[in-house]
Amino acid sequence: MIAIIDYGVGNLFSLKSSFAAIGAEVIVTSNADEIRAADRIILPGVGAFGDAAEKLKSSGLGEVLCEEAEKGKPIMGICLGMQLLFDEGLEYGRHEGLGLIKGSVKPIADVIGEGLKIPHIGWNALRFKKNSPLFKYIKEGDHVYFVHSFYAADCDEAVIADSHYGAYLTAAVQNGNVYGCQFHPEKSGDVGLSILRAFSEI
Repeated sequence: MIAIIDYGVGNLFSLKSSFAAIGAEVIVTSNADEIRAADRIILPGVGAFGDAAEKLKSSGLGEVLCEEAEKGKPIMGICLGMQLLFDEGLEYGRHEGLGLIKGSVKPIADVIGEGLKIPHIGWNALRFKKNSPLFKYIKEGDHVYFVHSFYAADCDEAVIADSHYGAYLTAAVQNGNVYGCQFHPEKSGDVGLSILRAFSEI
């Protein structure tokens, strides 16, 4: 069973549908006991870092997520959900993240140069940096779909893939049993479904 955490932030229906498409058993839940009982956890998210971090904290679900990570349960954050795995986010101030991956989340405007649209929206190729179970069914150069204005920085040890948009930006990360994708697997066609399938087998 895969638990998709519902904390009021994220497109949960498309994620649930994607897992259903690959035959994975999935539940969308905000219930701590159901999350603890799951074999794997997905942390989705869209919107602002600070608001989402506060919702995780106030609901107690952030604490549950960290506890399950400590136990070794496979966890994957997607888009803002990935960013929340880091120590801090610098979006409209400085906000504390979950601290499951070392690094900070910074504006892409600082590194991509002038002339490129923000947010970065579109399909970009993955460049693998390290081997990872997430890449079991895909190959380097496969394209995935991004929508973001911020990126994970100061996290070289955790980066397993990046993608170029004016500069090479973090696309996927891993710290032991904790994974993250800046892109949206659920919006990335067969490549995205292959990544979700790989995660469901970890």
